[in-house]
This record gives sequence, structure tokens and C-alpha cells, in this order.
Amino acid sequence: MTRTDDRARVGALGEQLAADFLIESGLRVLARNWRCRHGELDLIAADDTTRTVVFVEVKTRTGDGYGGPAQAVTPVKVRRLRRLAGLWLAQHGGGWAGVRIDVIAIRLGRREPEITHIQGVG
Repeated sequence: MTRTDDRARVGALGEQLAADFLIESGLRVLARNWRCRHGELDLIAADDTTRTVVFVEVKTRTGDGYGGPAQAVTPVKVRRLRRLAGLWLAQHGGGWAGVRIDVIAIRLGRREPEITHIQGVG
């Protein structure tokens, strides 16, 4: 198995854990890995109680070699996520009362995955 395969497997596991976390938190997952020619959104969820659509960037790490997962979401990355969110909204509409960009940081390698949900990053 190559390093790329390992990274893809870790990323897929992180996205599944993040989706499960959102569902357990009362959100409804609308899409996973939504792609367009400008990039990809990891997860798109709806908070039906507040009519808010939530665009979620998932960062999964197995160690601290590259800093914590949340540090990987730079201002440049946030701008790209905002652009992608705008494109998704233009295609899907939905009359949302609110829009939010969140990060779910997942650290693997411990007994239980450590999940941190950072709301409203951009």
C-alpha cells in the first residue's frame, strides 16, 4: 500500500467520523465530497432547527508532524471554501436563513478518535 493510499484511507475515515458526529449533533448531511471545477467541499450539512446550511472542512491527522488539524485551514483555504459554498448555493438554493463554514478536526491514533468542531471559521 502506498502513502497516497494510506492518506486517502485516513481521509475517508475522518470524513465518515465527521459525518457521524454531525448526525449525532442533530444535523442532516446533504452531500459528501461535492466537487466542481474549482474544488471540493468535504461535507455539506443542514441544521433544520435554524435553517442553516453548514459547509464543513474535515481535517484528519494521525500525528502532530504538520501541526494540528485546525491549523491547516488557512485564510486562503477559508476564501476558497467561501467561493465553493457560493457556487453550491447558486446551484442548490434552498432559502437558507443562515450559512456557516465549520472545521471538524479529527486526531487519530489514540484509543478513541479526538474530534474538535470549530464553528464559523469564515
